[in-house]
Amino acid sequence: MTRTIRDTLAASAATVLLAVSPALAEELSVVGSWSSLPLHKQFETPFWTKTLPDASGGEITVQMTTHDQMGIKGGDVYRMLGDGVFDIGMTVADYAVGDAPELEGLDVPLVATTPAEAKAMVEAARPMVEDIFKDRFNAKVLAIAPYPPQVVFCKGDIGSLDDLAGKKIRGSGRMTTKFLEALGAEGVNVAFSEVPGALERGVIDCAVTGSGSGYSAGWWEVSDTLMTLPLGGWDPVVTAVNMDRWDSLSDDTKAMISAKVAAEFEAPAWATATGSLATDVACLTGNGECSMGKPASMKLVAPNDADTAKARKILTETVLPEWAERAGADWAKRWNESVGKTVGVQIPLN
Repeated sequence: MTRTIRDTLAASAATVLLAVSPALAEELSVVGSWSSLPLHKQFETPFWTKTLPDASGGEITVQMTTHDQMGIKGGDVYRMLGDGVFDIGMTVADYAVGDAPELEGLDVPLVATTPAEAKAMVEAARPMVEDIFKDRFNAKVLAIAPYPPQVVFCKGDIGSLDDLAGKKIRGSGRMTTKFLEALGAEGVNVAFSEVPGALERGVIDCAVTGSGSGYSAGWWEVSDTLMTLPLGGWDPVVTAVNMDRWDSLSDDTKAMISAKVAAEFEAPAWATATGSLATDVACLTGNGECSMGKPASMKLVAPNDADTAKARKILTETVLPEWAERAGADWAKRWNESVGKTVGVQIPLN
């Protein structure tokens, strides 16, 4: 074989290799949750843009943005994911209950007051959530991670749960809003990013969100009182992948992604939730050391026994039975047998 022919063949082989190699890599389009909040900054971004690509040895590349950076509503994320607009999406599960009312059962307020209890509740609900995402959104659940406990930020002086009656309050999800309405408050639908302006203008009197989220978003600048009764649960964020895209991956790639998500994204996010409320309260009230920045000076109102008992009564007698009607008896029964057993609450069924 002459040198010219060898060179030609070598050049042709190199050209073919260059053409084929990019096709061997998997490029994933990923849409994260709120860009300004700690969950995205501390866990989503480093995992999807560095940890996973590094673990794949360059076989996986990621293009990442967030739903707020895209200018789409949180409630549209899973619907667009199911349609294949992007490969992987994550947002607060409560944003999607308009499409899937049964999903409300993932995050019931007031039944989990510690990270360990919240994690146990989520794990009990996970098989239900997986079925919901498969059937409703053509998606596979990869992870469920928590925001901090959902607490109440109010303008003015609030001393107890009874003081919320008659107030206009932004809930963090449908079940939370139903609870507030049963309490005698007026539930108002306001997007997370619009809450500071709504509080400042008097459109709402109070708002529910995670303690750390409220600090990061500056809610303490337009509110006075912090009530730490967890009225909104933990607002779990579900990370899911479009089912068609998932099925297109090799078994080895699926196994690697699943293992890495569980060990290096989901587990650290839950581990950080331990002790987060105490840190967040210190930052919001100035009582204790704030490791996140400048401490605020909100008045802290801790729940008393009467508040806790009243809230639990409203939840079990009004809120959960109303959810059972929206979701259907089959889902309520399934919830009783899984989450309900875990948290010690049962929905009355006919």
